[in-house]
Amino acid sequence: MKKVLFLALAAVSFSFASCDSKTENAQENAADNVEEAGEAKADAMEEAGNEAGADSVENATEAKADAMEDAADALPSQATPAPAGGATTTQQ
Repeated sequence: MKKVLFLALAAVSFSFASCDSKTENAQENAADNVEEAGEAKADAMEEAGNEAGADSVENATEAKADAMEDAADALPSQATPAPAGGATTTQQ
């Protein structure tokens, strides 16, 4: 019984360790919106007969969305808060 309880507790702690912050989630959602808007614009350009322009728009918006997601991933997560100012630990 103790093993089952311990494994359940370990699984729950791992699920919380991977949580993103609200800021990170908002930035990733914004990146998704940028990518969707770019795809819609590229689709409209392609339907109008401008395939080269559509490819260019799609590539540019994908690059912008990827950069936004990378910036969001660089933010600290809720599971790993920044250490308190001036706090250090030493072992002797």
